[in-house]
Amino acid sequence: MTDEPTTVWYTRCPVPTASGVAIDVGHLTAAGLTVAPLHRSGATEAHFDHRLPALFREGGNVPALWARSRGERTRLIGLTWVPEMQTVVTRRDSGIHEPGDLVGRRLVLPTHGGERVDFFRAMALRGFDAALRLTGRSLRDVRLVDAPAPLPRTTDVGAEGFYGATVAALRAGLGDVAYVKGAPGADVLADADLRVVVDLSAVPDPRAQVNNGTPRTLTVSEELLLRHPETVARYVAALRDAARWAAANPERTARIVAAETGSTLDAVRRAYGADLARSLTPELRPEWIDHLEEQKRFLLRHGVVARDFSIADWIDAGPLAGSDRHLSPHTTEATS
Repeated sequence: MTDEPTTVWYTRCPVPTASGVAIDVGHLTAAGLTVAPLHRSGATEAHFDHRLPALFREGGNVPALWARSRGERTRLIGLTWVPEMQTVVTRRDSGIHEPGDLVGRRLVLPTHGGERVDFFRAMALRGFDAALRLTGRSLRDVRLVDAPAPLPRTTDVGAEGFYGATVAALRAGLGDVAYVKGAPGADVLADADLRVVVDLSAVPDPRAQVNNGTPRTLTVSEELLLRHPETVARYVAALRDAARWAAANPERTARIVAAETGSTLDAVRRAYGADLARSLTPELRPEWIDHLEEQKRFLLRHGVVARDFSIADWIDAGPLAGSDRHLSPHTTEATS
């Protein structure tokens, strides 16, 4: 079909994304797309379960993998890899100073206990697993402690929104060790009296950094892709234009990410480093796909996703290829 859908909905996580930049600088509307944020649809749960027929989502891979494993008709049309701070932290009085000290200690898993996928718990679990593997240990060598956490909302941002429950559990003595990442995590480290035990972002092997945000997923409702493939291609082109704009405007991009994450500019710089503005382009690199497959297997082993599925069959490379013909020749200045 060639007629345009009435409205295309978009949602993104409060993390560094081409979507966030595109929204801020006006690339989606400049592309002639009729778009609206998900919260106006009255179906905000679709950010997690993708149950909306004309939806784009860019963000963490755990909800995207969970939704697909439940049979939701989505297609994976892009991935990004934004290097980010990922740390395993402890109280300064815990006696934990290095990875070997984690053995036998209590590791905090923030847990909301609802039916929706618990991606914060999954993130912490994956981070702990990676840290323990650095010394030949595993999750069997520690005590995993579920700490009560509120059901996340799409409006939760910043250190409190991301890690308030986690820090509270550490301070209350419910556990000894926690996982924090990204700019909100950097603000936690600046404000809380915590020590970094393991900095996974400093590990040369990228497999140690695979988690909810690495790689991030760009997904679309399969119905929208089937009925309006050119709309999807134009949307992807707008994100690629936004990523090119970001690369040419690193300081403005850092400020956008600070606003998106609810974090300080210093935290953005500490968490994402000098390559942030050059890391937002959606692609389908084979090594990123391999890392996503590895992430899926981890989530399956730990019961985060219930049913296996083929990543290769989930991918549709058509929108990325088709976006070439819609790229703007001028992307270094804001359009609004």
